[in-house]
Amino acid sequence: MSQIISSSTPELLVTQRDAVLWLTINREERRNAMSHAVLAAMAQAISAAQGERGIRAIVITGAGFKAFCAGADLQSAKAFTTDYSEPHGHLANLLRVARASCVPLIARVNGACMAGGMGLMSMCDMAVAARHAVFGLPEVKVGVFPAQVLSVLQHLIPRRTLNEMCLTGEPISSAQALEVGLVNYVDDDVDAKLQWLLERLLDKSPAAIRRGLYTLKGVEAMAFEQAMSFTESQIALFTLTEDAKEGQKAFQEKRKPNWAGQ
Repeated sequence: MSQIISSSTPELLVTQRDAVLWLTINREERRNAMSHAVLAAMAQAISAAQGERGIRAIVITGAGFKAFCAGADLQSAKAFTTDYSEPHGHLANLLRVARASCVPLIARVNGACMAGGMGLMSMCDMAVAARHAVFGLPEVKVGVFPAQVLSVLQHLIPRRTLNEMCLTGEPISSAQALEVGLVNYVDDDVDAKLQWLLERLLDKSPAAIRRGLYTLKGVEAMAFEQAMSFTESQIALFTLTEDAKEGQKAFQEKRKPNWAGQ
């Protein structure tokens, strides 16, 4: 059993299926609401996966079919923090770990995706949703606001849509989520669509994807000239990888590449 798999807990199931690591919030009776233990375990698993070249993608989902994640567990006495003197909370730490991940994160949205659950979905690089899934930021209904979620959500959807969701707290459907670009795909069979997407990812160069995610995330907040300076050096490094050499050779020889992942 790998060190990552052994980090599985009753509230977060960590399993590996071939080259894909699955992180499943296992709190179906609480609509897969986030506990501090879930957030800490998820951050640990994603961080550990960075050093495992055999893991090519990470799927994040919830148990059952009713909810992906309902957000913070409002039944908890300390739903949002465990220590007010600590400047870094568990959700914030998880979002930082996800941001630094060079292993693609894919959200399998199997049901309601609400509040902090929107943060988990938005921190992922891609998202596939079941048709019955709904998406919402209902924090204003309980007197708070989706503050941390904004750091990963605000660049995904149009500002007017974001404003309405934050200020009214009313949810949108999966069809609306697809229309505004919140998710990549919506399907009646979320697992079939997820598998289709994974297959399109897993046959590509591991080195290109790993370094490519680093590049994508790096340029997002850069001004144009800074981004150009960064990317013109990155493309030179891409071409030095074994995968780049193999990919070009396979193209010339009209065959499928045999990726070394280096």
